Amino acid sequence: AFYASAEQRDRPELRGRPVVVGHDGARGVVAAASYEARRHGCRSAMPIAVARRLCPDLVIVAGRHAHYAAESRRIFAILEAVAPVVEPLSIDEAFMDLSGTEALHGGSPAQTLIRLQNRIWDERGLTVSIGLSFNKFLAKTASDLDKPRGFSVIGRSQALDFLAARPVSTLPGVGPAGAGG
Repeated sequence: AFYASAEQRDRPELRGRPVVVGHDGARGVVAAASYEARRHGCRSAMPIAVARRLCPDLVIVAGRHAHYAAESRRIFAILEAVAPVVEPLSIDEAFMDLSGTEALHGGSPAQTLIRLQNRIWDERGLTVSIGLSFNKFLAKTASDLDKPRGFSVIGRSQALDFLAARPVSTLPGVGPAGAGG
């Protein structure tokens, strides 16, 4: 929802409304959907015509990719000030390694990430969802659990029970075919 969230931040009249970013043409596709639009079933990569049918009150905004890239650079600079290792996954997603940073930040990685989440909100006006775990796979899974502005932790001792209790589609990268449907 990064692009849509940036639009809602920049244009107060869009706040709380179902917004998609994309080209509003016959072959237009949703680049990003706000959480309000997602509640109606709108998703990225969906044809705009389908999104409009799902949500008659939908607001379609043309993308400003240079703007989103600049915003991404600002947020990544904040991440890089906190973590010695930041591995970008996309324009709006990254892995951070906070191993051994407790003394540097005066607290646990969880405390550091809560401060980071609040800093991004205070400085950039955007929410971030955070997943904390002992490996990238579980951290990514945790980050998807409670959006927007979620914070989820999957500890080493909880991992097997956590995974056993969820459908395979919970896992990042597992689509309908991989989930058996």
